[in-house]
Parts: sequence; C-alpha cells; structure tokens
Amino acid sequence: MRFHRNFVRAFSMSALAIAGLLATTSLAGASEKITIMVGGYEKQIYLPAKLTEALGYFKDEGLDVELLNEAAGVDAENQLLAGAVQGVVGFYDHCVDLQAKGKFVQSVVQFSQAPGEVEVVSNKYPDVKSLADLKGKNLGVTGLGSSTNFLTLYMASKAGLSGGDMVTVPAGAGATFIAAMQQDQIQAGMTTEPTISRLVKTGEARVLVDLRTVETTRAALGGTYPAASLYMETAWVDEHKEEVQKLANAFVKTLKFINSHSAAEIAEKMPKDFYVGDKDGYVKALEAGKGMFTADGVMPEDGPKTVLAVLSEFSKNVKGKQIDLSKTYTTEFVKNAQ
Repeated sequence: MRFHRNFVRAFSMSALAIAGLLATTSLAGASEKITIMVGGYEKQIYLPAKLTEALGYFKDEGLDVELLNEAAGVDAENQLLAGAVQGVVGFYDHCVDLQAKGKFVQSVVQFSQAPGEVEVVSNKYPDVKSLADLKGKNLGVTGLGSSTNFLTLYMASKAGLSGGDMVTVPAGAGATFIAAMQQDQIQAGMTTEPTISRLVKTGEARVLVDLRTVETTRAALGGTYPAASLYMETAWVDEHKEEVQKLANAFVKTLKFINSHSAAEIAEKMPKDFYVGDKDGYVKALEAGKGMFTADGVMPEDGPKTVLAVLSEFSKNVKGKQIDLSKTYTTEFVKNAQ
C-alpha cells in the first residue's frame, strides 16, 4: 500500500514537472504579438492584409498578428515611427520619403506594381476632359503629404498645371470622399476601389485617369509604380528576421492565391461589409484591378526609380536629397519564401 502511494505521488510530481516543462517550452516558442496598421483595409489595394488573415496564413506560420485600420497612410507611418505598431501596409513611397528625413524603413513584401488609384471627376463638371481642365478646382486626396497627394501633383504637373493652379484637399476615402464630392467640396479626386465603382455606378463621377493596371500606370507615370507593400523599420527587421520571414511566407502565399483564383473566389473570403451593399460591383472592380498585384512579392526592377522621380518633384523632404534606393526595400524574405 505504501509502495502504491509513493508510486502515485512520484508519478504525479513527474507529470507536473513535464507539464511545466511543456508550458515553458510553449511560451518560449510562442511568437510575440505583431501589430500591423493598414492604411484602410477595406480598400482593394490593401486586400492582401485581410485576405491573409481570412485564409489563416498568419496562424499557419505560428504568428499572432493584429491588423489595425487607419484611413490615411501618412498617419499609419507616424504610428510606425512612434513604435505603436511593428509594420504598415501602405504605399512604398513612404520608405523613400522617410529616408530623406534620416529614418530607415523598407518594403519587405511588395504587394503591387501599380497604384490601384483613379482620378475621378464629378459629373457636375462635364467640360473637364483632361487633367489640364482641372485648373481652379479642388482635388481630393487621402491626406496632405500622402501618396495620393504626390501622385496628383505629379500628374497635374505633367498636364501643364503648377501647384497654384489647383488646391489639394484632404478628403479621406470611402464615405468621406464621396460626401466631399456630393457637397462640391472637391470637384475631382484620387481614390481607390470600391469607392471608384460606387461613384461611377451612381453616375456621380467618371474616370479621368486610371492607375489600376501596369499598362495605364506606365502611360501616366512613365514606369511601373510599386505602391501597396508591407513596410517596417529596418532596425526591427534586422532584429526580428525569423518573424519577418514568417510574415513574408504568409503574404507570398496570399499573392499566389490572388494570382490563381478568380475575383469572385477572392471576394468570398473578404468581410461582407467590404462590399458596401454591392457584391457584384465589388467583384467586377476586383476583376478589373487584381492585375496590379505582384505574383511573388518581389519589387519590380524599374519601380523605385519611378517613385523617386515623383517624390523628387513634389516632396519637400526628398527634393534635392541623395536617396539610396537599395535601402528602401529588400527581396531577401520574399525570395526565401519561394
């Protein structure tokens, strides 16, 4: 009997010790939480963020990822620099702009090779046939200092307009952008899907310049324009290579999913409120624009130079500065993910 009690006690203590060891091992192996801010995750240009979450690819990599929403990319950038988030899904051009300020961030996964943006014009102004006709007009952008602001100024300049010929107005995206156009606070503006399709479908606006495909982007800007990306502070990347590799693995799998599935199949994975009451319109918009996404997360070779050309003209931070483009992105992780 005494042997039995001793055996039970010894077995129980061994079981507790093993459980404690397993718990310690589990905690040691658990990834720290990674918070990524998305510059408007309902926008189709940033679709890979929510799609990766929906497909379970973060969890497959053993990652604990939280996605936060922020309407303007410039505000998401500020959150990254403040240390509130570890990554941003936003436009690559922030990596160039920030280097001019002495801050080093880099695109670690390049989602797109075209902006996915469109310059729309209110149908209250039927005489506007080209960008040159926007002289004296208020043009909506996501925010002052945002990617849409720089692109708008660059395209207007190519059309012969100077900075004083029009006013760029921060109008956000989605409902705020639509309201600004309905109230005639802006007469034209740069926005993304599904806002574009909503305005066109209701007859409130029409497309003036289309930057949703690689071909139309080359025609308007002179080259491919890498836009949506996952960018992170270089120092954080260097110190967390394992986590960054897992993020790259997850996002590259998503880009391959986008490349190999129909717009309808992709839409089924997205939150239903992203359709804004028009699923067919959402699918059609995605079908027309999903060619903007890279198939492998690799930076297009000629892209950074196009971005630098735009910023060198209209970013006060970049103008006249020497920028080392090789430090604004890395292909290390996405190539390892292949």
